[in-house]
Amino acid sequence: MKNAKRRIDLVLLPIVILAAILNGYGIWNDQYANSYYTTAVGSMLRNFHNFFYASLDSAGSVTVDKPPVVFWIQTAFAYVFGLHGWSVILPQVLAGIGSVLIIYFLVKPTFGLAAARIAALAMATVPVVAAVSRTNNIDSMLVFTLLLGSWFLFIGTKQGSPWRILVAFGLIGLAFNMKMLQAYMILPAFYIFYLLAFQAKWRKKILLLIGSTAVLAVVSLSWAVTVDSIPESQRPYIGSSETNSVLELAFGYNGLSRLTGQQNRTAGAGMPNMADDRNRDDASAAALDYDSSDNSVAAGKPPGDGSTGEMGQMNGMNFPQGGQMPNGAEMPNGRNFGGNGGGMGGMFGTGEKGVLRLFQTELSGQASWLLPTVLLGCIALFAGLRRRNITMKHKEAAFWLIWLLPVAAFFSVAGFFHQYYLIMLAPPVAALTGAGFVAMWQAYRERNGWQAWLLPLAVLLTTIFGWYIMQVYDDTIGAGWSISELIAGIVITLILIVMLNRSHQWKQGIIVAGFMVMLIGPVYWAFTPITYGGNSMIPAAGPTGSNGMFGGMGMAMGGRQGDRDSEMTPPNAASDTDSSFPGASGSGAADDNSSTGTPPASGGNMFGGGGMGAAGGRGGAGNRNEEVDKTTLNYLRENNTGETYLFATTDYNQAAPYIIDENEAVITLGGFSGSDPVYTTEELEELVKRGQVKYFMVGGMGGRGGNSDISSWIMEHGTEIPASEWMTGTDSGAGFGGQSTLYEVKL
Repeated sequence: MKNAKRRIDLVLLPIVILAAILNGYGIWNDQYANSYYTTAVGSMLRNFHNFFYASLDSAGSVTVDKPPVVFWIQTAFAYVFGLHGWSVILPQVLAGIGSVLIIYFLVKPTFGLAAARIAALAMATVPVVAAVSRTNNIDSMLVFTLLLGSWFLFIGTKQGSPWRILVAFGLIGLAFNMKMLQAYMILPAFYIFYLLAFQAKWRKKILLLIGSTAVLAVVSLSWAVTVDSIPESQRPYIGSSETNSVLELAFGYNGLSRLTGQQNRTAGAGMPNMADDRNRDDASAAALDYDSSDNSVAAGKPPGDGSTGEMGQMNGMNFPQGGQMPNGAEMPNGRNFGGNGGGMGGMFGTGEKGVLRLFQTELSGQASWLLPTVLLGCIALFAGLRRRNITMKHKEAAFWLIWLLPVAAFFSVAGFFHQYYLIMLAPPVAALTGAGFVAMWQAYRERNGWQAWLLPLAVLLTTIFGWYIMQVYDDTIGAGWSISELIAGIVITLILIVMLNRSHQWKQGIIVAGFMVMLIGPVYWAFTPITYGGNSMIPAAGPTGSNGMFGGMGMAMGGRQGDRDSEMTPPNAASDTDSSFPGASGSGAADDNSSTGTPPASGGNMFGGGGMGAAGGRGGAGNRNEEVDKTTLNYLRENNTGETYLFATTDYNQAAPYIIDENEAVITLGGFSGSDPVYTTEELEELVKRGQVKYFMVGGMGGRGGNSDISSWIMEHGTEIPASEWMTGTDSGAGFGGQSTLYEVKL
């Protein structure tokens, strides 16, 4: 028993509790989370066909724009706990906590207990980690899987275990099936560390590396090749792809396009499509022969000319080319480190490309706080490196550094990414902070020449950088935070300098205090998703929430939906519709921040309004979510004459609450952006003739570059239902999304 108690690190326990609070507190207030993904989970609960493909809609006609592994996990949680915002967020919360623990156990064996504790605390307080882990976005689970693979790699090299090496590379392949090429960002670190650390004859080492790469490739491509090999008439259209191919999606939209910034059709999950209309061949439907009780489904033909478009016009708004924000859109106080002026940089608030991009105001608050400590810590770690004296410390430090540098380089030049992608920086920053700070600590304690000055310099530079990040927001959070960190950092630096050549019992306490002062900014920022509200669509930490296009612009163009909220009744917690899976319905608690039509504290998003047969969104603050309009629901149910689907819509946001809250079967005609060529007019006609669907909801955000032929066919063959008959109120044009109209089509 005593030995067991010794093995329990009591310092780690509060760190884990802190991570649990930062990642999980208040997730029960997020009704829909990222409704794009939650809608898919609701559809996946219906049958195995939808589950396997990660189908967005009930008909299994179009997939989400990411591989299915994370959504399989979320669906399993929803199966057990019911479909709520918190139940699909919970896996990411656990993954965030798990990442803190894995960092601890990765660092401890080689760098010691103190380094492991510091690394775990640093990982727990990286602001973007907390922001992302509180949502149902993929990245928290991705990072956990990559860290798990790293753990197998470290254990495999130390024990000379080939099968652990194979598992390590297999886990990277699994991570590929979470977010595609983003998982491969750590492969340089894997390969180089393996070659440096695995002890075996070169022939055996190379053969094992070839085998590991083969495992990586097989696991990575298993789902993609399987799906692409299935006839298109028997599977959904691959959402956001140009050629109805998973491989093209992986290496195009989710691959090279992230670096170049050239987005062909959509702007990604959580962003509206700003592409111009294209002359494309329509694809075939997935629901011609679909019945809610079986798994049969039809799918789309490949699109035709593959023409591309550039950022252009969205519902009458002109956006600059190249993903830039309009002139005049600035961060607070117009500050920009190393950029041109003080503009927003990219349209997603990602700053100006360049070496100092991660230090610019737009990005620095997410994961860059401790980079000065990391830089100086690496100097301390590698200062004694000699060719014949390469230790495991050097090799593991090199692993983390080789993880950090390519990822940092990518984000310094990439044309299209969101702030929350910077979670990829968190593990190496945390590990190198722990290892490097302890190395500087030892050099300072031993008065090791010039290296002894690295620790005071790290405290000074890191606190100055923390002041630089925070002082931009003095008008929001008060100047006390930034000034207190700056003053405390300077004072502790001076004390460390004075005590350098003296022995004092308080020296260790001062060093610990110096590290805690460096964490003032990160800890405050990590709490902002709780204190200021988060954005589940495009999460980011900081007093203004998501500082990208959504958060930065607030809801200046938000609609009047809040005026109608008082007329809405809460959505039912369950539906009468049967499901192939239990727990496929239910609603989470509502967050009222976005129900008033005014900007939430987090900055909100530009799509604040939008009554499209659904009440104003009350998901996580800043999300454009809808709620069930009971009048619409009752009208569609009462007038259903045996059709399989309650209605079809050109905007998935309209379908979301009916799928999530009511477990209704709804078709989305164009995927996330509304522009995926999922259906042809002939297939819609066949759907109607077979009694699959008769009501079509057209408009809202579905008009943002969607298939105009589909909308025209519906309007030509359908009868418009007066808004007074099917929706609460008559303000169908509320919000940025524009007017929504319900048509009944009978043939």
